[in-house]
Amino acid sequence: MIFQKETVYQTTKSWIHEIGQVIRTEIDQPRDIDTKTNANDLVTEMDKKVEQFFAEKIRSTYPDHQILSEEGFGDNVTSLNGTTWIIDPIDGTMNFVHQKRNFAISVAIFHDGIGEIGFVYDVMADVLYAAKQGEGAYKNDEQLKPLDEKKQLTESIYMLNTLWTTDNPIVDEVKIRELVKTVRGVRTYGSAALEFCYLAEGIVDGYVSFKLHPWDFAAGAVILHEVGGVLKHAEGHALSFLNQEPLVAGHKDIVEATLEHYLVLK
Repeated sequence: MIFQKETVYQTTKSWIHEIGQVIRTEIDQPRDIDTKTNANDLVTEMDKKVEQFFAEKIRSTYPDHQILSEEGFGDNVTSLNGTTWIIDPIDGTMNFVHQKRNFAISVAIFHDGIGEIGFVYDVMADVLYAAKQGEGAYKNDEQLKPLDEKKQLTESIYMLNTLWTTDNPIVDEVKIRELVKTVRGVRTYGSAALEFCYLAEGIVDGYVSFKLHPWDFAAGAVILHEVGGVLKHAEGHALSFLNQEPLVAGHKDIVEATLEHYLVLK
């Protein structure tokens, strides 16, 4: 079946604004909060409500499409053949619960393995980052500029969870501490989807994370790609967008320097 990119793009955009308004309207209501893998891995009734909203819309409008998502309303996706929606209904649930801001709806649409459409909606700020493959990336109606200037690691702002500078079973924390000492500054925002958009804006330059799922970064990856940003597995190869994988992302110079000197998986 032919992938009608513009139609799917406009339809998805309208759905995002529709459910975003619901979230803003209900932001101050009491939350039903539960945990998943650990006490800090939060999920709320709103995460489930938003994902169900998208699942019902997609299945009624595009019944031949598959859904890869976080909260149980998706399919058992084993390949990206055909059209696949990769959805995080609320990326940054801890921020949603504690801060009532700095969280996002993240929706990516892949067709035959290619990231064709990416949306990241900063709900409370009413800022929509969006991209169509080969057509540039936008922050609301403003096109983002290409990341084409040379970048030095020593002059970069870097994003990483400080957990990775402590003893852990995944990455060499000594090398990560060296990275922290080398860059100009380190930031953490609590939403991978938004962090990828900040990379695409060029307001930060590099990002490492080691336990993200595809729904955390797929939409952001489409957006980042459209400005010339780079996303790689922490071992330097391409990501599958199907599994939890360690990754590095950002300006191409920063990604190259990070992989060459600082990322050593255990």
